[in-house]
This record gives sequence, structure tokens and C-alpha cells, in this order.
Amino acid sequence: MPEPISFVAVEDLDAAETLTAVEAGVRDRRAAEVRELDLALHWADLHADDPRADGVPRPPGAARLVRVGGAGTPMVQDLALCELAVARGQHTLAVRSLVADGLDLRHRLPELHAAVREGRVDLWAARKVASMTRKLDAEAAELVDHAVAEAVEEGPGRLLTIAEAKVLEADTEAARTEREAGRRKRYVAITPTDDDGLRTVIAPVVPADAVWLDATLERVVDALDARRDLVPDLPEDCTRDELRSVALGWLAHPEDVLALLAGEAEPRGNGAKARHAVVHVHLHQTVLEGAEGVARVEEAGPLLLEELQGLLGHARVTLAPVIDLAETHSVNAYEHPEEVKVRTHLRCVGDVFPHATTISRGTDMDHPDPYQPTGPPGQTGDHNAAPLGRRHHRAKTHQAYRAQQLGLGRYLWHTPHGLRRLVDATGTHEVDAACALELEHPGALHAALDRVRDGTAP
Repeated sequence: MPEPISFVAVEDLDAAETLTAVEAGVRDRRAAEVRELDLALHWADLHADDPRADGVPRPPGAARLVRVGGAGTPMVQDLALCELAVARGQHTLAVRSLVADGLDLRHRLPELHAAVREGRVDLWAARKVASMTRKLDAEAAELVDHAVAEAVEEGPGRLLTIAEAKVLEADTEAARTEREAGRRKRYVAITPTDDDGLRTVIAPVVPADAVWLDATLERVVDALDARRDLVPDLPEDCTRDELRSVALGWLAHPEDVLALLAGEAEPRGNGAKARHAVVHVHLHQTVLEGAEGVARVEEAGPLLLEELQGLLGHARVTLAPVIDLAETHSVNAYEHPEEVKVRTHLRCVGDVFPHATTISRGTDMDHPDPYQPTGPPGQTGDHNAAPLGRRHHRAKTHQAYRAQQLGLGRYLWHTPHGLRRLVDATGTHEVDAACALELEHPGALHAALDRVRDGTAP
């Protein structure tokens, strides 16, 4: 295990010494960031050769070269990024972004890259510029590079403002086309539940829709303000902003809004048409017996019980049987049965690749111990099931990863270059060789030591 980080005591520093130490800390941090970037780029360089160059046919999903940076940057083997992510303790997409930004800085923004290496600008600001210029051709990126390099001393805010303007100036026609294409990427996203029990709705819309949505919200707010009895949990000193948030929630039930605006509204739920809903709710046994507690709702996060009632208030609820996670089952087939998939998801709550963050049910179900078509019966079941995101599934299938399921919901990973990670319900943990041996073969290490002490070791 790595040694814990130690810091020099600062209690005895005076004001001037403190500022000197702060300046030194900034220099050290920037130097460390350059070192991390250099290592990431070196890893990309080590995996820039085409794995298909020998002409040998590769199976679907095998490693391939991809361009993660802008035009003119070297390509990199896509699955190599997974192991770098394990070493950095990050999700693969975060590492892909780091490598892309680094390649753009080195090959397309050399002046800004030099400023980063000299410690004159924070890496995060330079990475934003790299991301902003990725769609430009090399000549246009060079114009932006020269402009922002002259502004690094003016601070990150000014630097990014100049970069944004120069990106538009460098290729106005491309910017116009990009904005048109951007409209094709509109979406509505809902964030996980925050510490206040709220979720944030994010939805880029065209200006006209935004104006009309705002006007409709104001109409609903005025109507709710006049009929506060329809929202019994609304505080008497409720602000206009709070009412706007409540009104947005009402828009999810158009029949209630129509009744409200027509002056015919009843308390929420009384006049609503019943809906069917599929909601996966996790409760502790003590809550079912009447104790205070919190419900965890998949795709929504933790909710108080009264908030759960609000979630289900407009739906026709059908209770499904309680699933016993201690139960196991195996079959003589390749595909995992749905009951095994459900139990495995409930135990693992998402992708079990080291440091993965995906918690949805939309994952592949992998056999940690590879399935053998001519092997023994019962290879597929709870004992041999690991949910993996598609990229991580490809990496495990086509690279030299080794995963061992140690029990229900526990997995020991060995990466192609010798990193070891234990993934369980509490997260991802680094393990050394001795610990890995003990996990894989309980008692083997102690037995070997006993043989050494007894003089019976070979």
C-alpha cells in the first residue's frame, strides 16, 4: 500500500512565510500536474501502434486505434486507456479526456503547452482551451494558441474569454455550422438527488422555447399563489423562486395544470389519471416495521419516506416480491437468466470494473471465469456474474485482464501490467501481491510460511 501523504506543520509560520509557502505550493502543484500529463502522454505514445497492422483478423470489439484529440494528433489504442484509468483511480472517460487534452496541447497548441510546462498557467485552464479548439483545423488552432499564450499572465478568466472569442473568429462558418449541429444534440438531464433532497433539471433549449416556457411557468406560479391549499407542504413565507420550482414540477402533470388554470383544480392526485410506474425502491427491514429511515430509489437517489409518497402519488403501484440476495442459481447455458441479472445488480449496484461509476442496469453481464462451451455444467449463475459497461467489457475480453469473483458482489482484478484492485460494495481498493494471493487462495500464504518455518518448503 502507498505511504500516507505527510505535510509540513504550518502553525509557526508568520504572514510573510505563509504567503511564501503558498506560492511554493502553487509551483509544486503545477509541476506535479505537468508530470502527470507527461506520464499520460507517454502511455499514449506507448500504445500508438496499430494492433491490426499485422493483417491478422481480430474479433469484434478488439482494441483499435482511435483519435481522441483534434486533427493532427496521434491516434491511440482505445482499450489501453482502461488500464491507465485504473492506475489513476479514475473513470476511463476522464482519462480519455486527459489524454485528448494533452495531445492537443502538445501537437496543436505548442505555445500554451510551453506555458503549462513553465508553470505559468494552471493545467485545468489550458485543458479547457484544448477542448474548445478540438474541432478547429490545425491552422485555426494555431491562431488561438498564439492569442491565448500572450494572455496567460492575465488569469484564467481572461484567458478563457479570449479563447472563446478567437475560436469564433478563427472559423466563423464552422462556428455557425457547429451551433446548428448543436441543436441536434439537445437533451434533458436530471442530476442525482443532492444533500437537500432535490434534483436539478438541465435542458438546453432554443431561445423562443425558453421564453414561452418561462411565461407558462409564471402563469402556473400565479395560479398556485392564489390556491396555496393545493400544495399543503408549501411554507407560508414561500419565495417566488420556490413557487417557480413547484410550478415546474406541476408541468409534469399536464392534466393538473389544465385544471389549475381553468380554476377546477383539486388537491394533487385527487383528479389525476392513474399511471403505471416501475420504481425500484430499497428499504431496510426496520423501515417496513415502522422505524424512521431513508429509501434509496434507483435513478433518483435517497429519499425521505414522505418524499417517496410524493413520487408515487400519481401512479398505480404494483408491489413485486422481495428478492433474497442470499439466494443463488446457476444454469447450463451461456446467457445469464434475468433473475441472476437482477440479484447481481442489486448486490453490485452497477459496473464492477475498478473505479467505474456507472450505476444503471444497462450494463453487460460478464463471466469473470470465462465461459467454456465444452466445460462443466452450471458455469452461468450468481457465482460467475459481473456487470460491466461496454468499454470495460471489451477491455476484459480482449486484453490481458484477469477477474476473479471472490463471492457474491466481490471481485479481484489483475490488469495487463500487474495492477491489482479489489472491488466490493465499499468501492475499489488497492491490494498488494500477498493480499491478492490470500484473497485468491485463502490460507495459502499462511501455509507457505508454515512450510518455511518447518523446513519443508521446496
